[in-house]
Amino acid sequence: MADNVEKSDTERRLLSIILPAFNEAAILHDNLDTVVDYLRSLESRHRWEIVIVNDGSSDDTGRIADEYAAGHENIRVLHHKRNFGLGQALKYGISETRGDFIVTMDIDLSYSPDHIGRLVEALETRHARLVLASPYMKGGQISNVPWLRKLLSIAANRFLSFVAHGRLSTLTCMVRGYDGEFGRKLVTRSTGMDIMPETIYKAMILRTRIVQIPAHLDWGLQVKQQGRQSSMRILRHMLSTVLSGFIFRPFMFFVLPGLLLLTFSLWVNIWMVVHFFDALQMVPPDADTDAVSWAIASAYRDYPHTFIVGLLSLMLSVQLISLGILALQSKSYFEEIYFLGASTRRGHDPRDTVE
Repeated sequence: MADNVEKSDTERRLLSIILPAFNEAAILHDNLDTVVDYLRSLESRHRWEIVIVNDGSSDDTGRIADEYAAGHENIRVLHHKRNFGLGQALKYGISETRGDFIVTMDIDLSYSPDHIGRLVEALETRHARLVLASPYMKGGQISNVPWLRKLLSIAANRFLSFVAHGRLSTLTCMVRGYDGEFGRKLVTRSTGMDIMPETIYKAMILRTRIVQIPAHLDWGLQVKQQGRQSSMRILRHMLSTVLSGFIFRPFMFFVLPGLLLLTFSLWVNIWMVVHFFDALQMVPPDADTDAVSWAIASAYRDYPHTFIVGLLSLMLSVQLISLGILALQSKSYFEEIYFLGASTRRGHDPRDTVE
């Protein structure tokens, strides 16, 4: 009998749940109960552990988490002495996991716990290393989200989707599943919310299979909790989104504006040439300089703004295009070095193939 139980335990793969928490004392205990109840429903297929990362909370989050973990042997709490940011909390939590699969969740349960099972199923059946929960793809939903937050989120993800060649509908979602080994070995630098697109960018460099599943983003619980608001700093998030877009496709930020400015410059300079030839036809016979110099001086005197705008825009467009070429070259070098370094560290895996 003991042998049968042991065999059953070894066949069930370990699932690690990462729950970052910052000043979540008001909701932590009840939401942990909800997550634990759901994970218990998966125990016929998976063993599980929860890693709570208290990211320097100034309220009772740390104490509540410790007390809760004391009553559950498969729940651990990690503490930051100060608030380092979501990215650092996720990196710390992932590095301390032991699971075959890792799922990162938001403790506010804006994505219900049943997303965990669907993410793990996609990891297993679709042979992916990274699975994203997307409310923006076909079949996804968004409920009870303030209109401004919803508008900004949709705009940010559409922008990032475009610069990332449009294959993914979301790059900022925190709710996602990782192959355990892949997640622990992936090297990232971001400490804030920009870790989300950075993770995807580096997974793409490694030619990793990334898939997404429809998700339901629902702020219903947050609306019910009086005084609770999104902790996302909108301006900082917008800046982070733009910078992440630059990492994915620097072409858009230098070469494309440079080409547009070059087109404008050529149009202005055509008029500059037209003015020059008009002036050249009016050169007096007794001009004290050669005809070309007189025509240039005359055209500049009559249309100084055409000359200034035309030449300055030409110079700026050349500089932008040159910077774009350098940025593309630097991006190519970085991706090659990162791929070689990560491949050496991790070794080849047949699942590292973009879907």
